[in-house]
Amino acid sequence: MTPVNTDLVFDKFADCLAAEEQMRKHYTDAFKVWDRWAAANIERRREYSKMRDLQAKRLLSNIGTCVPHAGGDTIAPQQPSN
Repeated sequence: MTPVNTDLVFDKFADCLAAEEQMRKHYTDAFKVWDRWAAANIERRREYSKMRDLQAKRLLSNIGTCVPHAGGDTIAPQQPSN
């Protein structure tokens, strides 16, 4: 997997962690909805099992990672005086 830069910036690390938690919950809820649909609509147990594994990998392996960065104003390097 290749990380995707979202350019999201949070003021507090705790806010980033809360966003990660919310994203994991969203993916888990989406998987549960899909799983209920699949259990009711896929007749062959073997096909259901294969598709469930693929869907779980697709939805549940998505994880966010908070990467701290240097915050504040950027200070330009000073020019040497002649």
